[in-house]
Amino acid sequence: MAEFKLYGFGESGNSYKVALMLNLCGLEWEPIFVDFFNGETRSAAYRSDVNEMGEAPVLEHKGVKLSQSGVILDYLASLTGKFSGNNADERREILRWMFFDNHKFTSYFASYRFAKAFGPSAPDPAVMAWLKGRIDAAYGIVDKHLAASQFIVGSKPTIADFSLCGYLFYPVEESGYDTAARFTNIAAWLQRVRALPGWAPPYEMLPGAQIAPKW
Repeated sequence: MAEFKLYGFGESGNSYKVALMLNLCGLEWEPIFVDFFNGETRSAAYRSDVNEMGEAPVLEHKGVKLSQSGVILDYLASLTGKFSGNNADERREILRWMFFDNHKFTSYFASYRFAKAFGPSAPDPAVMAWLKGRIDAAYGIVDKHLAASQFIVGSKPTIADFSLCGYLFYPVEESGYDTAARFTNIAAWLQRVRALPGWAPPYEMLPGAQIAPKW
């Protein structure tokens, strides 16, 4: 039996962030499929037994369930001693970029991708234009940062990298936003992440059928 259980699904970039960390750390883990698109996270059973917030991912380890991808990444880094930074200054810098990711970098893009690929109705063009402008700004900040840095914090990968890259390995057609073509430094960084032993793309790592984009 695997030591770690990860509740998530293939379309979830936040689930992928944790799955990637587990793989790169060489940990034995078992994916538990969460049927998000049929409402599992909204069910009383899920909110009672898995996560009261009604979200994925959730990591179960030794009887403890942890939610929020950033918390889980930090937990795994502390547990394994891997991808956590070399000193207190680097650890604070990691947190700085992870907060930026959750507030802007992943947040805007995940909303944009969901509206285009999985939303119940065609997205409002004005909303999509606003989100795209916010994505452009956030990605521009990271692209400029990566012009002078191999990884998000220094010359080695950390959980900051895994947090920010979580949605960037999905097929371009899901969002229509070609990140690698528009931001050359981000594209080169993603290639460095791909080269890490244990890397695999989201739909190979997590359960759930890939859904064709709707809009």
